[in-house]
Amino acid sequence: MKVLLSTKHAGSSKFVLVNDGPTNYVAYNIKEICSVPQLKRWLLTWVPVLSWLPRYSIREDGLGDLIAGISVGIMHLPQGMAYALLASVPPVYGLYTSFYPVLIYFIFGTSRHVSIGTFAVISMMIGSVTERLAPDAHFLVNGTNSSSGFYINEAARDTYRVQVATASTLLTGAFQVVLGMMRFGFVGTYLSEPLVRGYTTGAAAHVVISQLKYLFGVSPQRHNGPLELIYTLVDVCALLPQTSVPTLVISVVSLAVLILVKEINSIYSRKLPLPIPIELLVIIAATLTSYYIHLGDIHQVQVVGEIPSGLLPPAMPDRGLFSSLVGDAFAVAVVSYAISISLGKTFALKYGYKVDNNQELVALGLSNTVGGFFHCYSVTSSMSRSLVQESTGGKTQMAGAISAVIVLITVLKLGALFEELPKAVLSTIVFVNLKGMFKQCADLPLLWKTNRVDLLVWVVTFACTLLLNLDVGLAVSVTFSLLTVILRTQRPKYYVLGWLPGTELYVDAKEILGITIFRCSSFLYHANAELYRQALEEKSGINVNKLLKHKRKRIAKEKREAQKNRKSKQLRNVNEEDTCATSTRIHMSSQSSTHSVILDLSTVGFVDTVTLKMLKNVREQISVCVCVCVCVSVCVVQHLEQGGFFSEGVCKSKVFPTIHDAVLHCLMLKGRELPSHQPIQVKISHTVANSG
Repeated sequence: MKVLLSTKHAGSSKFVLVNDGPTNYVAYNIKEICSVPQLKRWLLTWVPVLSWLPRYSIREDGLGDLIAGISVGIMHLPQGMAYALLASVPPVYGLYTSFYPVLIYFIFGTSRHVSIGTFAVISMMIGSVTERLAPDAHFLVNGTNSSSGFYINEAARDTYRVQVATASTLLTGAFQVVLGMMRFGFVGTYLSEPLVRGYTTGAAAHVVISQLKYLFGVSPQRHNGPLELIYTLVDVCALLPQTSVPTLVISVVSLAVLILVKEINSIYSRKLPLPIPIELLVIIAATLTSYYIHLGDIHQVQVVGEIPSGLLPPAMPDRGLFSSLVGDAFAVAVVSYAISISLGKTFALKYGYKVDNNQELVALGLSNTVGGFFHCYSVTSSMSRSLVQESTGGKTQMAGAISAVIVLITVLKLGALFEELPKAVLSTIVFVNLKGMFKQCADLPLLWKTNRVDLLVWVVTFACTLLLNLDVGLAVSVTFSLLTVILRTQRPKYYVLGWLPGTELYVDAKEILGITIFRCSSFLYHANAELYRQALEEKSGINVNKLLKHKRKRIAKEKREAQKNRKSKQLRNVNEEDTCATSTRIHMSSQSSTHSVILDLSTVGFVDTVTLKMLKNVREQISVCVCVCVCVSVCVVQHLEQGGFFSEGVCKSKVFPTIHDAVLHCLMLKGRELPSHQPIQVKISHTVANSG
């Protein structure tokens, strides 16, 4: 996708400047833009289904997509109803969410294997919003059928919670579409893999605690804000004596069957043509059992209740709720995109096709936006369903369209059959599907060995998500992750490079006599500019502060001598300049034998004002040395030139493409050359700079 920026005239032609990437701008002739081929290319970019559907091969892909679509569609049914409980909306809305967004992604998505729909973490994030804005306490009414004299008007509560969920979903989709059209698909990169995995593991713990009330058949008080997880767990433990025994039996039996059969599916995945649809089988068995022994009426087991047949007409969500949902919607938008794009790129890398970051953001946004009008809540891609879609032979998003048809048939004809389904069974399905998220704890030993900073990000994210609510925990985690990046750039490693004989390579080793080749492992900016100067002084033996002090003394001495004898000012000034220059050289030679300093600025992508000032100070105060900038990009050279860095001592001709060229230049000025053989002592940690 391209964003129109401005139009320009050149003679009789009219051009338009178009943003074709984060930093890439292209001028197009308007006649060419309005041509049929160009419009066709833009249409195929905006609507990717038009690029692959006309070439779809039923012979090669049809059977695999059909089997995968049926398998994923069967998974959508129990997961859709189960995750609706996490979103605190009636189960039928989980089925709606498994239908409309899937069709939209089929049209606009670029990944061939991901399965869009309900997901535990996103459902939990929506549920935290709906329960905060529509708590049970707001729907208490007088009644004689309750020991307390009050009962909850569940119909009114659920209706309002659906309004909150759909409004949040519409706002989430709007954020994603706008960000995608502005080519902000890179926002997902701010959520590093350790952060996402720590966050989803912490969110999985929230999901588990939130579902305990259905497993035990109790009704704990709803808590909001920090430590809500702890308070909820304490309430559930306090209510354990009131556990509904029939509900607990249903939960234990369902859990045992689900875990056992899923392990069989995992062990014999290569031998089974299709995974056993145990979730659907458990739902059918539990529904029949509940219907024939009247679990809901006689044993007071919580059941799903009325499931209306057919689809609801589209409706505009309550716009008055938008102001209360901005922060939550943006958090859901970023997290859902990060989960979806990471999964999509995994499959794209495996099968050798391209996933467009920005188009994926738009596709996910349109799925949520359209879903918001059709009574859906926010979606993202599901790892479990995506893996099944891939393993059963799915090759395109045609499998997603087929799965949507399966859901549609259920909503239109079969939905009412699940009205006697115990909610405890849906909770057990949620429990079992969280196994993959809790297995992410295995990251910790690996991170301990490979990268302690990433380990710290994982642990802090997990802890913040547990102790804070999901949105605040995410904000704190992202802030902490960015802080670690800043701290790492403030404390980079500095190297003095030496020549590797017989090559054009320079490594962290014994330096060339008289030449200091200075490299920083990070980019330069205001936060580490002073540290860079200090490290340069230490490595090269040049004390810039002492030189500045010496310069100030020299200037003061000039002023005093000028006042004593104004008549012979010109002669004395000439003599003073010669004396001061000699003094400076003596001072330099007393500090170091360095005659040339080569600054390797290959890691520098931009130059801010603080860095420019620091480099100018270094240049001015060590002007007796040859200061050479190496491997600098064109934009950095422009920044240095515009900031007045180049002078007679350090001109643009002393910017070299390689360190080797700079070394040869410095040696030539001294009438020397590199020896044919030079012993070198290479340190344990090598920093290699080649001539390219």
